[in-house]
Amino acid sequence: EGEASVEYRAWNPFRSKLAAAILGGIDRIHIRPGARVLYLGAASGTTVSHVSDIVGQEGVVYAVEFSHRSGRDLLNVAKKRTNVVPVIEDARHPHKYRMLIGMVDVIFADVAQPDQTRIVALNAHHFLRAGGHFLISIKANCIDSTAPAEAVFAGEVRKMTAERMKPQEQLTLEPYERDHAVVVGVYR
Repeated sequence: EGEASVEYRAWNPFRSKLAAAILGGIDRIHIRPGARVLYLGAASGTTVSHVSDIVGQEGVVYAVEFSHRSGRDLLNVAKKRTNVVPVIEDARHPHKYRMLIGMVDVIFADVAQPDQTRIVALNAHHFLRAGGHFLISIKANCIDSTAPAEAVFAGEVRKMTAERMKPQEQLTLEPYERDHAVVVGVYR
């Protein structure tokens, strides 16, 4: 109406681990207006676009995705959102994109890899400021399909503490995702 228009968007918790965590009652996601966010496992950029909205034009979202197919969609998201910097690269090798990314306030990771805690730690050591926060979406079956999900989550939390990552909160993503959890913490 008039000159001011407001855009309303649906954020589906069945397709976004971050939306599921928020609806599940996570205390703080630490992604706020003006924040600099490193998003690992950006896929086609749907959740990235919501993070982009949260940080606003004063913030920036560095969106790392390995798949070239998903990366094409991510590039299209970045064309419409100037605060998104797409990086089509393997998150296991942060030295390959270190020249594109400055220090960040928050890392959100949805990489679903057996060594995902190591991947996040590597990126944290390169880019996450001391006192910065991380959110890791853990898919238990990707790490160990034979162990109970709670045991897998506990093992990942132990790995985080060994990497100077201090977990503060853990939440399962039921009913949106089965055998998934989000761990939120502070770096160093």
